[in-house]
Order: sequence, then structure tokens, then C-alpha cells
Amino acid sequence: MATRYYISLPDAQRARGSDASLSFTAVSAEGFAEQLQTALRSDGLFERWRAKQPEPDEVDPTLGATDPNASARGAQRDLHVELIVTTGLSGAVIKHRLRLLAGSGWELRDVTAA
Repeated sequence: MATRYYISLPDAQRARGSDASLSFTAVSAEGFAEQLQTALRSDGLFERWRAKQPEPDEVDPTLGATDPNASARGAQRDLHVELIVTTGLSGAVIKHRLRLLAGSGWELRDVTAA
């Protein structure tokens, strides 16, 4: 069953993870949505992160789950970016990917059934 996540990036310029090679590079709402959608549809971001871990083989493989049907839309609202993500992935996977991409520069506003 798909879930819809409402996410806010209060300060898009600061929505960056601690590792620049894994972080958002986008500057527009559409760009943030596109990068997040790609991170949910494929395991590329997860695999790059896993390779940087001290014991890559011990990383929980469930964090690498993907959803080829995941979608993300972005909109600029005054000074912040709003993202709406629809996916069958678990909240834990969504949060993990967002921490890699945006660090602590994001807020989960709401979750509903899609």
C-alpha cells in the first residue's frame, strides 16, 4: 500500500547532508523532488553510502529497498520547499534517504494513505 509523505525543507540552501557526495545538489523545488525520487527508485544513493561504511557487509540490507513507482513533487512556498512523496517504501527508508540527502534540514509534516 502506498503512503504519501509531506516534507518541508525550511531552508533549501541548508538542506544538505554531512557528506557532500551524497547530499542534495539541487537549487529548485523541482530539482529537490527529482533527486529524492531518483534516490527512492534506485539503490545508487544507498550503495554509495554503504560503500563508505566501516563494515559495508554488516549494513541492514532493508535500508536499500527501492520503489520503481515512487514519485516526488516539489513546490516553492515563500522561503521554503514543500515535497510530496508517494511510495510503498517504509518510513525508515524514507528518513534514511532524507538524512543522507538533506541532513537535518528537513521536516516531516504529515503522512497519509495514498
